[in-house]
Amino acid sequence: MTDPTDEFAPDRLLREALEHIVRLKAGEPTRADLDALQHWRNQDPAHEEAFRRAVRVWRSAGRAAQELAEEESNAARRSANLAQPVSTRRAALGGLAAAAAAAAAGYYVVLRPPLGLWPSLEELSADYRTGKGEQRDVVLASNISLKLNTLTSIAVRSRRDKPQIELISGEVSVTAKGAGDAPFVVVAAAGRTTASQANFDVRCIGGIVSVSCLLGTAQVELNGRNVRLSENQQVSYSAQRGLGEPVLLDPVQATAWQDGLLVVRDRTLAEVVAEVNRYRPGVIIIANGELARRVVNGTFHINQLQSFVAQVHQLFGARVVSLPGGIVLLG
Repeated sequence: MTDPTDEFAPDRLLREALEHIVRLKAGEPTRADLDALQHWRNQDPAHEEAFRRAVRVWRSAGRAAQELAEEESNAARRSANLAQPVSTRRAALGGLAAAAAAAAAGYYVVLRPPLGLWPSLEELSADYRTGKGEQRDVVLASNISLKLNTLTSIAVRSRRDKPQIELISGEVSVTAKGAGDAPFVVVAAAGRTTASQANFDVRCIGGIVSVSCLLGTAQVELNGRNVRLSENQQVSYSAQRGLGEPVLLDPVQATAWQDGLLVVRDRTLAEVVAEVNRYRPGVIIIANGELARRVVNGTFHINQLQSFVAQVHQLFGARVVSLPGGIVLLG
């Protein structure tokens, strides 16, 4: 039976279900493949639900890819001086196609889009938002500046002389110079990070938050418990696991994104792909559990991640199934 306390179980089961679907759809399925899928679905109601989600994801990706392919064909007939607007429209059309498929699949995937194929309604309602591969500088006040990483959404929650933002999703680097009476507050998930004079990062992905203090001090609070961070310390929290203990961080890795780099140290390929998907157009899906667990080290240029799939193929011999629109299956 699935452990209900495992906060990562839904995503893990979704990946396992996609493995079965890829074997059936992207190759030549055998009777054993069909039996294995049926056995897996019968093991637990959560498996059956994950399978149904995986089918919706597969269909959504396929429909979005088809729309993108049609738009690419139409774009080829247009004049060269319209190339840039076409590119922008194509990206928008891909998102709309995926969103339409999601609406047909149900309200759940609109609130929590599978595999991040499109922004959630909450993200779209943000005051400031960046798209894939985009970074943005925001000056909130003379003493407060922000740098938003890719796929980041924030809402301004300041009241009178109390500066505050909510990090809906993504990653933000904060420079607070301490000129005001009230400290600056970043709300992320159920926690709060407070600092008067500091340089710190807050990252919130899938309800898991990590706070990295690079200069000065910052205080992190969750459910009445507080942790004080000093320079080069990091703490993580989530609603399920609570607030952790501070650990030392590698400032090079923590700030690499601001220099256009993705620095990886002893991370699984699944973790690396999840991060690459935040920058690279389209979606990479690992449909092989053993491949997902392979360990990766390296430094990647964020603006050159189109070659990432080829690198994975060369390093691990991964099978690559490509769909239009940047959707790639690794097996």
